[in-house]
Amino acid sequence: MGTGKKTSLNLLGEYEDFGLKFSWKIWIALFTIYIVWGSTYLAITFAIETIPPFLMAAFRFLLAGSILFLWRRVISKDPGPIYFEWKYAAVIGLFLLLGGNGGVVWAETRVTSGVAALIIATTPLWMVIFDLVRKQNRKIPSIKTVFGLVIGFIGIFILIGPQQILGNQIQMDPAGVSALLLAAIFWSIGSLYSRKAKLPPSPLLGTGMEMLIGGLGLLVLGTISGEWARLQITQISVKSIAGLVYLILFGAIIGFSAYTWLLRNAPTPLVSTYAFVNPLIAILLGHFLANESLTPRILIAALVIVSSIFLINTSRVEPNFLKNQANS
Repeated sequence: MGTGKKTSLNLLGEYEDFGLKFSWKIWIALFTIYIVWGSTYLAITFAIETIPPFLMAAFRFLLAGSILFLWRRVISKDPGPIYFEWKYAAVIGLFLLLGGNGGVVWAETRVTSGVAALIIATTPLWMVIFDLVRKQNRKIPSIKTVFGLVIGFIGIFILIGPQQILGNQIQMDPAGVSALLLAAIFWSIGSLYSRKAKLPPSPLLGTGMEMLIGGLGLLVLGTISGEWARLQITQISVKSIAGLVYLILFGAIIGFSAYTWLLRNAPTPLVSTYAFVNPLIAILLGHFLANESLTPRILIAALVIVSSIFLINTSRVEPNFLKNQANS
């Protein structure tokens, strides 16, 4: 955190700290969330085929959170978290997992995994907007950033706008789309909040705490929405079990841990690059493994949204920004 060392990002995106190169760690973590989170959208589709969405997500994060928490406390002997660390972890867990992931799993009962991934890819747009309106950030955005925001929202309109656009044959479900947009907003708020949150020194312990709180929130939401009555244990398919296991081991423990570590150790624009890789992987996997439609409208919207995220990320890689990250 507060090392006070100078930080630089060269043209190839290599992250350095007074000559000590951390790029290999950052790139491993980045490619992990590129591949793993790109495939979790399809895994969610499989898991919720026979498991109610909120309960599925609750089981996922409660199990993954318990594994991480016990590992760090019992095996690694990390100090026990104190009250205010639980408070910060609760805010992050509720925004990222209850609001963010909860919105995604529910929406995937109404929209395809590829479309879900593409709408969630707009998260960096919301991160830029919220970052700009914070009291401590009064810097005027660059033309490149503004242009990226504009074409990003054009991409959203192409994807979810009137059915007549580009001759789209598939009507997007309004409730599912709304849930995904809210999920992207919740995820962006939680991600920005986490950068300044006072969490345990161990990122994995902090991640486990966030998963436990988020999982409890999802469990409550699933209970309130009556999902226990719809849960038929004997009817759960092997595909759903496999999807849930994949989400626990790869999507939650490995992927979320890598993301949390990146938020603490890499510049936000670099971390946000997962947003324009994940939807491409999700769209292709959904098409080839689940026979999801891949229309010209979806492809054009993907190209526009990915281009907007690229513009936003490259416009925000600035020396002053990186210096602030090194001293945070």
